[in-house]
Amino acid sequence: MKVLHGLCAALLLLAAPLSQGSSQDPGKTIAGWIEKICLVEPSLILKAKLDTGARTSSIHAINVEQFKKNDKDRVRFDLLLTGVNGKQHTIHMERPRARRVRIKNNDGDSDRRVVVELEICFDGRKYTTEFTLANRAEYNYDILLGREFLQGIAVIDPENTFLTQAGCPE
Repeated sequence: MKVLHGLCAALLLLAAPLSQGSSQDPGKTIAGWIEKICLVEPSLILKAKLDTGARTSSIHAINVEQFKKNDKDRVRFDLLLTGVNGKQHTIHMERPRARRVRIKNNDGDSDRRVVVELEICFDGRKYTTEFTLANRAEYNYDILLGREFLQGIAVIDPENTFLTQAGCPE
């Protein structure tokens, strides 16, 4: 009976597609509802809220200005981000506009937001993902990672925080 029990436990471990905080495993990572991520350019470690209720990821931005450059839609903006050390950072950026979306707010109204692609590190892996540019001053976290990013990457454990690593290996 002990052998059968041990064999069942071993098979369950081998079949499990989840890995807690392991960047070596290609399966989904178990992540807490708050995690540290790294914005790649410039390299900055930040806290992000993981929210399966939000479809699109969002980042705290102000002074969002859309314009054309060589007949391409572009966006100039300032990211206002608080690092994990509590230091405030203002990062001036210009990126191609990926698209525009209509976002429904908590009060039922909707806003049109600009979407850009940014590179982040999550659990030791680098990703290019879309972020809506929004004034998140009234929220606790400057970054929200939504379902479109989390799909296929992570399963959220709402009882925990900081289960993953922030940076990417060089």
